[in-house]
Amino acid sequence: MAKKYTKKGRVSRSAGRFGTRYGRRDRKLVADLEEKMHAAHKCVSCARLTVKRVGTGIWKCKKCGYTFAGGTYIPATTVGKTVLRTVKKATEQVE
Repeated sequence: MAKKYTKKGRVSRSAGRFGTRYGRRDRKLVADLEEKMHAAHKCVSCARLTVKRVGTGIWKCKKCGYTFAGGTYIPATTVGKTVLRTVKKATEQVE
């Protein structure tokens, strides 16, 4: 028989394992981070949605085996995207 979830269980999502500890806001933040972390991410090398987190800041594509460093919870950080954009503009101006 399938397990029935109460409204409280659905709200807490993956952070339901903490029970009533740490407060609702902190549990919600943890659940949001874990949702982003466990989602499928696009590989920089082969452009497939097969990138998974190996460790803190280490990401690996299951399809092509490409391993790269990224953010702790998501492969591409906002700061990293800004730097790439700046470098791209600088190289275009030189040409």
